[in-house]
Amino acid sequence: MLKIKDIINFLETIAPLSYQEEYDNSGLACGDALAVCSGALVALDLTPGVIDEAAQKGLNLIIVHHPPIFNGLKRITANEPIADMLISCIKRDIAVYAIHTNLDNILTGVNGEIASRIGLEHTRVLAPLQGTHRKLVYYVPSAHAEKTRNALFDAGAGMIGQYDQCSFNQDGEGTFRALEGANPFVGSVGSQHVEKESKVEMLYPTHLEARILQTLKENHPYETVAYHIQPLGNSFKEIGGGLIGRLKEPIAEAEFLALIKREFQTGTIRHSPFTGRSIQTVALCGGSGKSLINNALRENADVFLTADLGYHDFFLPNGKMLLADMGHFESEQYTSDLILRRIKEKFPTFALLKTGISTNPVNYFL
Repeated sequence: MLKIKDIINFLETIAPLSYQEEYDNSGLACGDALAVCSGALVALDLTPGVIDEAAQKGLNLIIVHHPPIFNGLKRITANEPIADMLISCIKRDIAVYAIHTNLDNILTGVNGEIASRIGLEHTRVLAPLQGTHRKLVYYVPSAHAEKTRNALFDAGAGMIGQYDQCSFNQDGEGTFRALEGANPFVGSVGSQHVEKESKVEMLYPTHLEARILQTLKENHPYETVAYHIQPLGNSFKEIGGGLIGRLKEPIAEAEFLALIKREFQTGTIRHSPFTGRSIQTVALCGGSGKSLINNALRENADVFLTADLGYHDFFLPNGKMLLADMGHFESEQYTSDLILRRIKEKFPTFALLKTGISTNPVNYFL
């Protein structure tokens, strides 16, 4: 029987918590991860209606995009909106899990879903994150180098872009002297030993560090493994904020906005003045993406599509790019479909439903 933690662990293989922004609060907001999961309801936001829907359908897990606990809570007391919802979930034994900017920051996440619905090709991250990987350097008897390498590859190390099993290897000699109480794999206690060893280097995602080190120690013949870890300033085009890609054919600015309005059922689209140029290179960011306007300009995007723009933001393109605000909910509304699809691929018989409630708090007077 599936437990709530099984669903969480799978989601965090897709979008590790280490990929979330510093201000964010993704993860398990409340509930018992060890409880058997009767089923899950997926929604963009946690609302009283969503909680009631989950309870009525006998589902004890709600998966949301936006964390219900965003700013710090000092107390949970009645008659406070967030606290009331958490109390309701706790009383009904419903766990709540949020997958927010960590899902934003993967290429196949929120922004990838938007891109696929408007037909973008050759997509890459607009603002790559740094610090997502580290380098492992270790020393091993040359005869055991292949075994340790393959074990680490299987554990998730050695992946660079579209290449896996990447490593650097250098042969040399290692020396050591086993002291009293040691149980050396080779050599004798009290005598210096010289061993033909290989120096092996490979990159790994930071969130897999515990698994990588455990795998190294389990597959290395020495009782004390010599290794060190190096932080990296590298960025990777698959991890980070926003997305940029290209339409198959250029289209007029008005035609592009009409496409967005049609595909995302937007009540209205606010935009900067038309530039008079066609749209082909498209930069976008689901949700609040104003911090990436300059990134889009540097990449010579024809348009930057996002939400939550302020009055003064529309001055920033200065005729060099179209800037469009499609609405926060509208830009992220298909995130639930994305989460639903990925979980069903892994657990096809699991009871999983998308909420029938629109959680958009914004209405339009037409």
